[in-house]
Amino acid sequence: MPDSRVEAAIHHWAPRFVSNGVPLTDFQEVTAGLERWPDWCAAWSKRAAMHDALGDAVFAQGHKLSAGEHWTRAAVCYHFAKFVFVEDIAQMRAAHMKAVNCRNKALPFLQPAGERVEIPFDGTHFRGILRKPAGIEKPPIVVMCMGLDSAKEETDAYERPFLARGMATLAFDGPGQGESEYDLGIRGDYEVAVHAVIDWVERRSDVDAARIGLWGVSLGGYYAPRAAAFEKRVKACISLSGPYDWAEHWDKLNELTRETFRVRSRQKTQDDARHFASTLTLKNCAQEISCPLFIVAGKLDRIVPWTEGERLAKAARGAVEFLLLDDGNHVANNRGYRWRSQSADWMARQLGLALL
Repeated sequence: MPDSRVEAAIHHWAPRFVSNGVPLTDFQEVTAGLERWPDWCAAWSKRAAMHDALGDAVFAQGHKLSAGEHWTRAAVCYHFAKFVFVEDIAQMRAAHMKAVNCRNKALPFLQPAGERVEIPFDGTHFRGILRKPAGIEKPPIVVMCMGLDSAKEETDAYERPFLARGMATLAFDGPGQGESEYDLGIRGDYEVAVHAVIDWVERRSDVDAARIGLWGVSLGGYYAPRAAAFEKRVKACISLSGPYDWAEHWDKLNELTRETFRVRSRQKTQDDARHFASTLTLKNCAQEISCPLFIVAGKLDRIVPWTEGERLAKAARGAVEFLLLDDGNHVANNRGYRWRSQSADWMARQLGLALL
């Protein structure tokens, strides 16, 4: 009988794993033999290593495209080995660095290719992945904000709809996220991070800094509209299942989510984390969101209630499209066909691209 943390991970995140690149059979096989949460990271790392080895083997044969596909799959599996595994930081970080390495190996061979970038911030750097659609000079760009437990190595499936419609994507690890989590803690004023990213975008000559969209998933669905309230260079914003006020729902969060937030916000106790969570709120700034806003929420969401999206839709003063899925779970990953292409089409319209 799996312990409560294994059950929580399977129950809350199974559709996310599969929709973001983990083969269904891999998910079934790895989780079927898991009963103890301390074994989670090692089990997923073992499966990730198999995909990494497949990539190495076909690369040695000269099949670079296939190698990139295998390494991207390995990166996603390594990511899910570490995503909320904060009880053993050394083991988590080892898996994380393998995820980063696999994705980096894949980047030159993706279609379109990716570029690993560094964005200066507060004496350190955010690490990101920039991808540009083929054949388009100075495309508009979608800046992608990660959530509490997501990182840029997970975003290949999220990037593809935008790339296919002529938009560049920039997925980056901000404070408390991915490669930044070891140097920078979570911060509620995420607009500061996005400001630095947009400053960096403006120094690029290969993307159109006059057409910047913002996208955020889960807790990133708070970060993105929060940034849009303050950063007027953003022309449109997508919020996927983000909280309106993180602290109000603290007691209903599962154990893994609460502990991950505590660690990545650098708080000593759960009480400290609960108090710090109150700094992640849109209460005093949602009315400043004037750019077009696309909100996705699922009525079956057990992590962030769908009513948080409704609150945001009512508070923002710009044009709002609120897509509420009656049968959608958190981020509606169980119904991705109901919002992934639709939200990318919406963003393409906002950034002035011809419809495909």
